[in-house]
Amino acid sequence: MNLDGLFTRTSVSFGAGKTDSLAINSNEVTGKGLERVSYILDIVREKAGIKDRAEVTSENNFPSGAGIASSAAAFAALAVAASKAAGLDLSEPELSILARRGSGSASRSIPAGFVEWKMGEDEADSYSFSIAPVDHWNLADCVAIVSASHKKTGSTEGHAIAGTSPLQNARVADANRRLDICRNAILKKDFEAFANIIEHDSDMMHSVMMTSNPPLMYWQSATVEIFHQVREWRASGLPVGYTVDAGPNVHVLCLGEYKAEVEKRLREIPGVSDVLVAGVGGAAKVIQETV
Repeated sequence: MNLDGLFTRTSVSFGAGKTDSLAINSNEVTGKGLERVSYILDIVREKAGIKDRAEVTSENNFPSGAGIASSAAAFAALAVAASKAAGLDLSEPELSILARRGSGSASRSIPAGFVEWKMGEDEADSYSFSIAPVDHWNLADCVAIVSASHKKTGSTEGHAIAGTSPLQNARVADANRRLDICRNAILKKDFEAFANIIEHDSDMMHSVMMTSNPPLMYWQSATVEIFHQVREWRASGLPVGYTVDAGPNVHVLCLGEYKAEVEKRLREIPGVSDVLVAGVGGAAKVIQETV
């Protein structure tokens, strides 16, 4: 589910200097962060037949590196902006494939609404597509901010050690079953099934992290308290469910008409510093072109 209101804006200008440069929220980025961006720019340069270096500036209106998919948003925005700046006219699947090269989850941030990432048969056949449009189901994501700090271990590093967990093979083997349940729940607007499977999937992912070598524990005490509260709320009739990315912050999804109540309850939990509320969002897009 892409989010409306939480955004990354990225601009790309080729021919701006002798080396690629990157600034995120007005802060210069070098090292691995810049290398990941240059890798995508190199793919774009090869496709466009150019050699110019690029100046990239990006801004988020939500915390970066805190488990709110900032990398997914960033590389989706970069794919769209860089390809347009280079004069390319890529299709949505092509943009999704390009974004995926920077971050797997970024492939899902290209299409609109409710999105599925297709595994594909090979490198060129793995991309994301919409399974339902923005207006298919009125859901809201109330993101409970437990920590806005940049996590010490990023998602890329976490993926690299996932195979050291004895639970990872079972998680992967069961992925298609969970995907089918989630897809059907979305298409049928079955919130109870949806909430149960997103919580189950999230718990499985974090179980792998906690049993990896070295173990990764992203949760904080407030994170766990939110889990307990959300399940109690649902048992009492409030349509809510949680999921957690690689970080301590909790995405609490609910039917749109209950978002004000869910936000209010989350803000009352000790350790929650803020709540970001978003509905279902549209596709990644160019918002301004310069000549």
